[in-house]
Amino acid sequence: MPHSNKKAALPTPQPSTEPSSPIPWYQDGLRFQCTGCGDCCTGAPGYVWVNQAEITAMAKRLGLSLEEFEAQYVRKVGIRRSLVEYANGDCVFFDSNSRKCSVYEQRPRQCRTWPFWKSNLSTPQSWGETCLHCPGSGRGKLYQLAEIDKQAAVIHV
Repeated sequence: MPHSNKKAALPTPQPSTEPSSPIPWYQDGLRFQCTGCGDCCTGAPGYVWVNQAEITAMAKRLGLSLEEFEAQYVRKVGIRRSLVEYANGDCVFFDSNSRKCSVYEQRPRQCRTWPFWKSNLSTPQSWGETCLHCPGSGRGKLYQLAEIDKQAAVIHV
């Protein structure tokens, strides 16, 4: 059989019928309406991650220098920074009498984007757990997929 020097024709690429990213389970939206209960500010110990802009804004609100604010309210966790908490896990800015945040207007991104964190959105079961602990999750205003994804992209928790 004679050998051919012709290359085999490459198949023409066909458009993929698969979506570029899977459609999330919450594609029809999720409900959330903050009840102001303060439960997201209390409970088991954890982290409220903060960046320099957030630290600066909170320090300014409290009338403190950056050095004073960081010494009193920020802890290092590896290369990251988190707000300190009370021994019971409550956020240092949570007022247990009023059940309000004392730096609400300057609260960190992590607080602003609750409950739309990737960890809460990973599965329907994760969202169900969130709804068990947060009386506003699963109720109230219907947030559409684009807004949920926008919030989830702000900070990875």
